[in-house]
Amino acid sequence: MKILVVDDELDIRTLFEQRFRREIRTGEMEFAFSTSGEEALAYINKHNHEVVLILSDINMPGMSGLVLLEKIKQLFATPPPVVMMITAYGDSENYSKAMELGADDFLTKPVDFVVLKEKLKNSIHA
Repeated sequence: MKILVVDDELDIRTLFEQRFRREIRTGEMEFAFSTSGEEALAYINKHNHEVVLILSDINMPGMSGLVLLEKIKQLFATPPPVVMMITAYGDSENYSKAMELGADDFLTKPVDFVVLKEKLKNSIHA
């Protein structure tokens, strides 16, 4: 399963590579990283049917994760990638807006990687 992680925090790549070391090594999961919504859209355009799941931060400079979510759901309807939103702010406004725009799940930072791994594995077998 190819997962695109979209987050403007540069250390996120190292964190995911450490936490998913076994899954990456066995080929169960493959990660790609984008540091902005614009970069993520360009990546998805180039690798449209490879990306099955997108984990996107909400608060990023330039295009926010919510705008990215809206564009993904409009532009890539078939097959629609699963999109999980991640934010440091677990407020109900961001949650409601994300769900309204078609988010499949919503996580708060700091990410609980045990929960995230379970969610990812469930989405593989769904």
